[in-house]
Amino acid sequence: MNSSGMLWTGRVLTALFALFILAASVAPKLAGATVVDETLSQLGWPTHFGLMLGLIELGCLVLYLVPRTSVLGAVLMTGFLGGAMATQVRVGSPLFSHQLFGIYLGLFMWGGLWLRDVKLRALFPLRAP
Repeated sequence: MNSSGMLWTGRVLTALFALFILAASVAPKLAGATVVDETLSQLGWPTHFGLMLGLIELGCLVLYLVPRTSVLGAVLMTGFLGGAMATQVRVGSPLFSHQLFGIYLGLFMWGGLWLRDVKLRALFPLRAP
């Protein structure tokens, strides 16, 4: 794939990741949706953590979307997703639909960044030159 194709594919993956995180995770937390309180309770988290978790997630996403801080944002978001996965493991949620969902999102996020960042591709090449 040429560099222009990789760049645009990376941008599309990044946009899809960002839209999903905003719509499915950040917005309900910031809006105080009842589904957030119900989900946090089921997972053993105090319900008042919803807003804080939403703000942390939004901060990680903003860092990820800004080119100068995208790697920092991806690293922080990876930690956030790891915590979510650990919570799912702790409560015994289904493996492929819940426990591994953070891996799926992380691969999407890092894949988008890898495709749009030449320096990251040089650091983590698919194969040695």
